[in-house]
Amino acid sequence: MIGGIPGLIVILVLIIYLFNSIKILREYERGVIFRLGRVLMPPKGPGVILVFRPIDQIVRVSLRQEVLEVPPQDVITRDNVTIKVNAVITMRVLEPAKAVIEVANYVHQTSQFAQTTLRSVLGEVELDGLLSHRDALNQRIQSIIDQRTEPWGVKVVSVEVKQVDLPESMTRAMARQAEAEREKRSKIINAEGEFAAAQRLVEAGNLLAQQPITLQLRYLQTLTEIGTEKNTTVVFPLPVEFISLLGRFAPQVNPASPIQPTPPQEPK
Repeated sequence: MIGGIPGLIVILVLIIYLFNSIKILREYERGVIFRLGRVLMPPKGPGVILVFRPIDQIVRVSLRQEVLEVPPQDVITRDNVTIKVNAVITMRVLEPAKAVIEVANYVHQTSQFAQTTLRSVLGEVELDGLLSHRDALNQRIQSIIDQRTEPWGVKVVSVEVKQVDLPESMTRAMARQAEAEREKRSKIINAEGEFAAAQRLVEAGNLLAQQPITLQLRYLQTLTEIGTEKNTTVVFPLPVEFISLLGRFAPQVNPASPIQPTPPQEPK
């Protein structure tokens, strides 16, 4: 009986050891196992794997996309404007073994590279180019960082410049510039409208000169519009030709000679 107790203890210890050696990796996880200091290829997972400690050591690596926020950086643009810029990086691990072996902390390393790349790339462009061509700059920064992280088995999916903080003086200057630009467009639109209206008047005048009957129709339309209004005074527009014709047949009166009154007639 005494000899059986140590055997039960040994069996119990082995069961506990095997139970603790069971590791479950999720679908998005891979396990990089080092056996006596040497990595076992390929990485294990997903599912149930055995890790025999202390001979084996496991490093869990997630294959999901990770979002890394780059802290605000002071950037001096090409036209000597000091701004604060931060960015957001989306990345994922493609080769778990390289991400563990080639670099101590791929997240921290990628963040450092992103900060230096952000300052160097944005420092080569002017402020207007930074604000208007942000997509092209994002692609350029993403390409540079991705080339540096490729030896680690890390893929930089995208880089987005999140926020650009301008100095207060520059903000006021840009507001004045935008206001002047809007006023300029307003004046151009008004001038174009006046020019178009003048062209229409010229075309209407040419049409009336070619077709005099259209002028009479316009007179009749004007009389109809005046008749609908409750006015005490009605103005009848007459063509110049008609007025000159009345003046031709009117009696000639000498303004210098006094008008003789007509003597009253005696009743019969």
